[in-house]
Amino acid sequence: MTWFTGFMLLLALSLVSIPASMAGEPRPDATVRNKAFEGRVYLDDKVKADPALAADSLAEGRKWIEMSAAEAERERKQDPQFFRERSWTYERRYNFRSLVDDRYVSIVRGDYMDTGGAHPNSDVNTILWDQAAKKRISIRPFFTETADNGPAMKAMLKAVIGALNVEKKKRDASATATAEWYKELKPSLLKIGAVTLAPSTTTGKSSGLTFHYPPYAVGPYAEGEYVAFVPWETLKPHLSAEGAKIFGGARPKGDTEP
Repeated sequence: MTWFTGFMLLLALSLVSIPASMAGEPRPDATVRNKAFEGRVYLDDKVKADPALAADSLAEGRKWIEMSAAEAERERKQDPQFFRERSWTYERRYNFRSLVDDRYVSIVRGDYMDTGGAHPNSDVNTILWDQAAKKRISIRPFFTETADNGPAMKAMLKAVIGALNVEKKKRDASATATAEWYKELKPSLLKIGAVTLAPSTTTGKSSGLTFHYPPYAVGPYAEGEYVAFVPWETLKPHLSAEGAKIFGGARPKGDTEP
């Protein structure tokens, strides 16, 4: 054996011994497999740092892949020919976005679903977590009122559509900046889109709201996901005392969703 051959053998053995979590892709925090399905859930380290948030997220993620696995198995029994060469693959990731006022944590939840169709599908949702109360909350406490079709929600929706139009122009996609594509967006907390508190150049503050939209939500699949940023100053007339406390500063340069 030459010195080079021996070196290469030692190198190969050392690589084999590296754990999967160090070799690139982290190990999933939950996995479900059957003949028709493989699903994985990942929590990033900043989510795991809060035990209550981690437990809440993992329980939700595990339930999602378990239900999806059961659905895939039912489909396999009905149409086994579609599962002879491949199974469904689902993945959910919980990614930390911001911590505001040492209390409010924003999480972006990204889903990937491949059922063997023309292309995989994806979805995005968000979690706003109150560390003090150890529960999920909405943005309602930060505004004086959030009634459907009320002043705050109308101002919010107007700002969202303006931000989407700017993003579409950047992508040379102004042709889809239309009322038809925005028709599902309403001046309502439940229908305006998934939202997070944006980070800020001022420590402990949020620079505004970011709204997250998956493919097909406000544009064709080919355009991908959209994130619409609304600066806090735009909504200043509608802020509650808690809102005035947590908002401030500017959006950091280069800030995008995780």
